[in-house]
Formats: sequence, structure tokens, C-alpha cells
Amino acid sequence: MSQPDTTIAVNVIVEMTTEALQAIVEQAKRMTGRNAKGHYKVDTADKVGEMISRFLAAYDFDAFVNDPANYHTD
Repeated sequence: MSQPDTTIAVNVIVEMTTEALQAIVEQAKRMTGRNAKGHYKVDTADKVGEMISRFLAAYDFDAFVNDPANYHTD
């Protein structure tokens, strides 16, 4: 991922399958476990954002947005 001083946080509406969202929530809960009161210690919305950010970095989103062919309308 880019250096923190070269990135910004953008709040957007993202379409994803319910299966993808469910997988993120389940994995996040499984990895963190429950606290003493039985509640999960993870913010699943933050985890969704983290996963999307990592995906964008891994698949070179910068190159994708610089390609005019990706700006087609359906």
C-alpha cells in the first residue's frame, strides 16, 4: 500500500456480494474472539474498509484508474 502521507480515507458506498461481507465478518470475529463479556472486539465495518484497501493496493488501483478504457458506461 502507499505511504500513509500519500493516501486519504474516502467514504463511499461499495457494492459487494452478501457472501463477501459475511466472509469478512466471520473471519474478523474468528480472528479476534470474544472479550470477557462475550462481545467481539473487532469493528467489522473497519475490517471491510481494510480489506477493500488491501485489495486496491494489491491489484494496482492507480494503474486501473489511469486507463481510459476503464471509464466505459453500460
